[in-house]
Amino acid sequence: MAPLLSVILGSLLVYVTHAEKHGVQVIGYLKKGLNPPSFANLTFDSPHLTTAFKTGIIVGVIALAEGIAVGRSFAMFKNYHIDGNKEMIAFGMMNIAGSLTSCYLTAGPFSRSAVNFNAGCKTAVSNIVMAIAVMLTLLFLTPFFHYTPLVVLSSIIVVAMLGVIDYPAAIHLWKVDKFDFIICIGAYFGVVLGSVEIGLGIAVSLSFIRVLLFVARPRTYILGNIPNSMIYRSLDHYSVACFVPGILILRIDAPIYFANAGYLRERISRWINEEEDRIKASGENSLQYVILDLGAVGSIDTSGINLLEEVKRITERRGLKLVLANPGSEVMKKLEKSKCAEIIGQDWIYLTVSEAVGACSYMLHNVGKPNPKSGFEESVV
Repeated sequence: MAPLLSVILGSLLVYVTHAEKHGVQVIGYLKKGLNPPSFANLTFDSPHLTTAFKTGIIVGVIALAEGIAVGRSFAMFKNYHIDGNKEMIAFGMMNIAGSLTSCYLTAGPFSRSAVNFNAGCKTAVSNIVMAIAVMLTLLFLTPFFHYTPLVVLSSIIVVAMLGVIDYPAAIHLWKVDKFDFIICIGAYFGVVLGSVEIGLGIAVSLSFIRVLLFVARPRTYILGNIPNSMIYRSLDHYSVACFVPGILILRIDAPIYFANAGYLRERISRWINEEEDRIKASGENSLQYVILDLGAVGSIDTSGINLLEEVKRITERRGLKLVLANPGSEVMKKLEKSKCAEIIGQDWIYLTVSEAVGACSYMLHNVGKPNPKSGFEESVV
């Protein structure tokens, strides 16, 4: 009742005091009646058809993105699921039907959704009730809105928006992921200071930059052995993990593409240099083997294959042996078709990191003895 009372009391106050003559902006004259049919005005031979077509695509994409984004925001409050395909079909059908009756573009803007949410609407039936109310208002009540001040309508939207701002969620984003918080704040200020389109554009752009950074700068870790086990985990995450003498185990946590092949080449070389410096400083046995854990590499392209071949040459020049562990089926197919598996050597491709470490340790302690068959070959046999 609060928005309704605000409109009624605001309109009465302006009417009694003639505030519209003293600078208070009001809605003003509204034409009475329903929208006229526009089907007869449909034409495909207009000189502006191309412009209208381009504009329609842009407006449609923005309206769809805005509607789905707003819908997902409110779905989080009510714990229900939004189907993007159904949303697109609904918007499309309503805009097709609405275009025949001079209807305004059907979308899911934040302002009206926030007002509905703040009013306690639960289901889509509220839209039917709202449509009927708007129709009755256009037919009979438009003269009463002549004196409605715009500030009252703005206050209704602002109050509704304040009710759906989730401050604890923003604080949670800051604690969990700083980049997500930046995206959230960028979208927020884009909407508040500009428009929903600007806010969405900022959020999408920052998210796209994040994806590019993740692809171009994938994470790599040095793995160590958990004592009294065959488990190998990151040395940075597990303080109990320890280095394997004479063996450097590296894990790549992303697909290998042209975008990150150069970075990975430099990163692997740097890891090798740092490991050799650490071994010299500690007086341990010299580095002999470099194991690449490819368990998280879901796919690889020709640039990635070239990367492995270059790493093979780099390790050979340093007197080291390159070993692959846990390659996926798609990765293994690419390595076999490109003959990269032959270059690396089938005997040096293993199913797990523990098998690779076991074979390398065997060679370190049994120099001159034959190398045991790799786990990968055993699985194939």
